[in-house]
Amino acid sequence: MRRWFLVCLLSLGLSIAYTHRSNIAYAIASPQFVAQLHLTDTDRGLLGSAFFWTYGLLQIPAGSLVDRFGPKWPLAAGFLLWCLISASHGIANGFAALLGCRLLLGLFEAVVTPAGLRWVRDHAEESRRGTFTGVFFSGSKYGPAVGAPVGAWLIKEYGWRAMFIDQGLFGLLWLVPWILFARSGRPESNASQQPRAHEGPFVEVFRSKLMWGTLIGTFAYNYFVFYALTWLPAYFVEQRHLSLTSSGFYSGFSYGGMAAMAIFGGLAADWRIERGAGALEARRAFTIAGLLIASTVVLGALAATTAQAVFFSVLSMAGLGLATANYWALPQTAMPKSMAGRVAGAQNMALTVAGTLAPLVTGWLKQISGGYAAPMAATSLILVIGVAAYVFLVRPPSVAAAELSSGLA
Repeated sequence: MRRWFLVCLLSLGLSIAYTHRSNIAYAIASPQFVAQLHLTDTDRGLLGSAFFWTYGLLQIPAGSLVDRFGPKWPLAAGFLLWCLISASHGIANGFAALLGCRLLLGLFEAVVTPAGLRWVRDHAEESRRGTFTGVFFSGSKYGPAVGAPVGAWLIKEYGWRAMFIDQGLFGLLWLVPWILFARSGRPESNASQQPRAHEGPFVEVFRSKLMWGTLIGTFAYNYFVFYALTWLPAYFVEQRHLSLTSSGFYSGFSYGGMAAMAIFGGLAADWRIERGAGALEARRAFTIAGLLIASTVVLGALAATTAQAVFFSVLSMAGLGLATANYWALPQTAMPKSMAGRVAGAQNMALTVAGTLAPLVTGWLKQISGGYAAPMAATSLILVIGVAAYVFLVRPPSVAAAELSSGLA
């Protein structure tokens, strides 16, 4: 029960992190915010992208920190600082100050994913790892699912400054149960359950095609995620002519479906593994299926009605949910346990490249094309490239194990 409580608490912490990193999307969808700061579409893309410039740089250092000290105190320190920085967005007086807040937010949030995945690797056996990973990463979906309508409502009723301050300070409540119930250090109680791969210098994992396939797939998955986090509300407002409140509701509904499918995908893969399927093979299959379903996002841009557009938004994001637990758990299965935090950090660096590019490229494509069809078509194409990476580079278990062993030898 303690394990379940803590993985749910980690999921809640991740949901708060994603709320804080994504609430800029509801601000840039607000005409008052855009007018006050005299923003172009490219400027809006910059505000959505800036978080990832620092977030990406700190991923492997943050992973090294949790590999050495365990997740408890690095995560607690980062959490405290990023909540305060998130609230500080509300007192920023100009574009430059907001840009600085986004950079600092990325710096302090860098620890959250390596810490969460290190905790899962330490506490979950293989046949439960997909479920635990799915529960953890569902927070990255239900955070925006709840934050979207709440953020839109706060902006409508109290203004964008109040939205940032309220959400930032509210997040501090999470620290109390984490400090009380999480244990320090790195438990080794389940070490006997984990197969030990030959361990060498961390840089050697990059000789593995499996690692590169995973990084490309991670980029593709998260390109869509951060297109949605930064531009989906504006898409509903500007192309589908919904109010900001309705946009927040439909965005939240899409993320809710994604969260549910994240848990289902992890459970389903674990069920197959318990019945004899290879762990890498099972997680790879769910990841490929999820990315293929997600590539239907472009059909939303071509839909004739708002109802059809909402349907494809929900369907494509549910596809991402199906892949969520498994694309994160896959390298944790294949790579040495002692490198779990650093492998998660490397994977999260691919995420940050996507998070940096998706807002900028979407803003640029929208500005030169005059609509959302081109940005959404680009997103679908990138998802198909991700599918190809898992098909051709992330190999079946026997091949991957042989390749990894030779790479680390």
